[in-house]
Amino acid sequence: MEAFLLGQVKSKPKASSKAGKEVSSKPNRQVPWVEKYRPKVVDDVAHQEEVVAVLKKSLQGAELPNLLFYGPPGTGKTSTILAVARELFGPELMKSKVLELNASDERGIQVVREKVKNFAMQAVGNSSFNGKMCPPFKIIILDEADSMTTSAQAALRRTMEKETKTTRFCLICNYISRIIEPLTSRCSKFRFKPLSSDILTSRLQVIAEGEGLHLSPGVVAEIVRVSGGDMRKAITYLQSAARLRGEDTVTEEDIREISGCIPEEMLDGLLATCHKDSHEKLELFVKDLLLDGYSASQALEQLHDKVVVMPTLTDKQKSVISERMALVGRRLMDGGDEYLQLMDLATVIMHQFCHVQ
Repeated sequence: MEAFLLGQVKSKPKASSKAGKEVSSKPNRQVPWVEKYRPKVVDDVAHQEEVVAVLKKSLQGAELPNLLFYGPPGTGKTSTILAVARELFGPELMKSKVLELNASDERGIQVVREKVKNFAMQAVGNSSFNGKMCPPFKIIILDEADSMTTSAQAALRRTMEKETKTTRFCLICNYISRIIEPLTSRCSKFRFKPLSSDILTSRLQVIAEGEGLHLSPGVVAEIVRVSGGDMRKAITYLQSAARLRGEDTVTEEDIREISGCIPEEMLDGLLATCHKDSHEKLELFVKDLLLDGYSASQALEQLHDKVVVMPTLTDKQKSVISERMALVGRRLMDGGDEYLQLMDLATVIMHQFCHVQ
């Protein structure tokens, strides 16, 4: 019996050591670089000087109005309000003081009446962070607020009025025109500008140095060109290229492949086919373009940049083509067929090339 008990006791360390090996063998969680390099304080927010200056004044007095951030994607709207909340409450209290709802959450009128209203009605206790008292309010962040229904926005208006003493709201959207007027009048509005090439270049170089990447000379400039002022998209392209190449040098061709950009010679070929005034040839070229895996939205964006600077077209011809581009872009957003929409646009371009003087 003693031998049996001793055997049991001796076997325990082996089991624990094995468990320890299992725990230690788990791979470290890979954090996306967008989150890894997200600004932690308001001063780190890039290229939004007016917004940062006003928010720093508000932070000094620990008094914050209801906010409405609008502007293109990837310009730092969500990062800014999270940095503000982190400075006000600290990383620990943020969990209980901040409610963040994104576009992936259901945000109809029922959610506003229940989840948002219940969080806004919660009492605010006395708490401190780094030796100073936290402000006596909570923050509700509604990201992609322009996707909320009109009835949900109307229900939110009354909640903003009633809970103004204990709750601050931050609405984040790309298009301010989709927010109802009663909400915009209750918020301080801040427009976030597209990031300049210099800001994108400097931030990408810092990330590349921090991650030890090997980049060919024109890679950063190519990322800046294809990202269009979107910091999130630029960092994602850089990380995707780094994962693709590993220890090898990242080239400009890698960035073009990852971003899905259409080669310039293919776009030139499309315009050259439009000059031939042949619907059959144009149909074959558009089919080949889509079968190669390129999207009609990407073709639309790159064609716009080429058409508006073409010296052979008059201003009237450019306006006709641009108007059709806007219509085709709207149809694509609504789920229109890519082949039909691209053929529609290419036919209008061909007509302007060959039949309008």
